[in-house]
Amino acid sequence: MGFRIATYNIHRCIGRDGVADPRRIARVLRTLDADVVALQEVAFEPGAPGNVLQTLAEGARARAYPGPTLLETGGRYGNAVLSRIPPREVRRVDISMPGREPRGVLQLVLGTPAATVSLLATHLGLSAEERRRQMDRIRLLLPNQADAVTVLMGDFNEWRPWGGTLRRLRRIFTASPAPPTFPSRRPFLALDRIWVRPAHRLKTLRVCKGAHAREASDHLPLVADLAL
Repeated sequence: MGFRIATYNIHRCIGRDGVADPRRIARVLRTLDADVVALQEVAFEPGAPGNVLQTLAEGARARAYPGPTLLETGGRYGNAVLSRIPPREVRRVDISMPGREPRGVLQLVLGTPAATVSLLATHLGLSAEERRRQMDRIRLLLPNQADAVTVLMGDFNEWRPWGGTLRRLRRIFTASPAPPTFPSRRPFLALDRIWVRPAHRLKTLRVCKGAHAREASDHLPLVADLAL
């Protein structure tokens, strides 16, 4: 069974021209044609006409599962997952560090005809120590079964190939391709990652480099195809 996933930091739907336009992000999501998309930097107002999150869900032809980490004047901000597969379970886990921007993990357990998938979507902090402590918390959320299909994806804010966050991840997952996704115009930093366990489930990994994606956000979407 084919299963397509993606991770995308949408930068509050603000494009390279400085204009906030959720419709551009929705257009990109439509071209990805992914079963599940992890979104970061999502700003939305629940229940408002033209709710950003609803616009994005319609673009992906999926249902939205919000994971806000901040309450702002007029709305919420944080992570979200768009899924075409109804989850069996949804968990929102706070991994914030004192004195730093609030961060979280949105965990979904998805039942497919071929396998159960535990999917974790996150956006880690900006400091190395913050990321180290956040990864320690995330490790506790991962299934213990060696054959369980586990996906961890998002913006890891680690730009050093030798960084501690990536070393920890390689001990849990095997090394994964890491094409650059930031900045969208001329990407050279692999901030956005998709980690899959068991590794043989990952079949392809690519960056969406279309013209719409280059304009819609400061990150490019990262897309993976899995075999379940």
